[in-house]
Amino acid sequence: MSNSTQEDRLKQVKSILVSQPKPSDDKSPYYVLANKYNIKIDFRPFIQVDPINVKDFRKQKVDILKHTAVIFTSRNAVDHFFRLCKELKVEVPADMKYFCISEQTANYLQKYIVVRKRKIFTGSRTAQDLIEILKKHKNEKYVFPCSNIRKEDIPVFLEENNYHFTEAIIYETVASDLSDLDDVLYDIIAFYSPSGINSLFVNFPDFKQNDTRIAVFGPTTAQASRDAGLIIDIEAPLPNAPSMTGALELYIKKANNLD
Repeated sequence: MSNSTQEDRLKQVKSILVSQPKPSDDKSPYYVLANKYNIKIDFRPFIQVDPINVKDFRKQKVDILKHTAVIFTSRNAVDHFFRLCKELKVEVPADMKYFCISEQTANYLQKYIVVRKRKIFTGSRTAQDLIEILKKHKNEKYVFPCSNIRKEDIPVFLEENNYHFTEAIIYETVASDLSDLDDVLYDIIAFYSPSGINSLFVNFPDFKQNDTRIAVFGPTTAQASRDAGLIIDIEAPLPNAPSMTGALELYIKKANNLD
C-alpha cells in the first residue's frame, strides 16, 4: 500500500471491534486503551471451538495408549485431549511425555496432571522452536491432538522425517454466528487468526471494507487478510509494539493527532 493511500485511510478512531471474547481481567490493556483515548471497544469472538464427541473420535481409530508422547500446540488441545481421555475412560500413563509449544501451554497442563512428576519438553513460542526439540526425540511414538484447522509445520516435519505419529482431531474451529451484529461498522476490526477472517466473510459475504481499518496479529492472519482482498492498516507484532494493543495505540495516536 502506498504512503498516500495510507495517509488517506488515516482517519480518527472512535470505535474498535476485537474479534475475541471479552477479557475477564479488569486490568486488560484493552480497557486501559478504551479509557485512555475515550474509545468504544466491543468484544465478540468470531470463532468458536466445538468438541469432537467420542463417537466421531472413535471413527479416527486413534489408540492413545499406543503412543509414548503427546504434542500440544494450544490450551484448547490440552482441554479436549483430557476431556476425551476421561470420556473414553483412558488413563494416561505416568510415563507419557509431553511436548508443548510454549511455557504457557506447559503450565496449563497443571490443570490435569502433576507437572513436576512428568517429563515435559517446552518450546519457546513457535512451531519451529518445538521442532528443534522434536529433532532430539526421534524414537517416540507421538500423538498430535489438534483442530480440524491447524498449521502444517509440525505434521509436515514429522511426516517428512519419518517419525511415528498419529494426528487426532479432537475439536473443530468454526465460524461463530454473528447474525445479531446488524453490521460491522467500526473504525477498526482486530483479527488474530485466519479463521477469524474466514468468519467475517461467512457471516457477511458482502462485507465492504471502505474506511474500516483492519488490524491483524501474526503473519498467517496478515496473509489471510490479503488473500481475502482486505487492506491491512495495522500489523502486529511490531519491533516497537509486540502486542496488538501496542500496535493499536501507536495507530490511534497518529490517527487522532495525539503524537
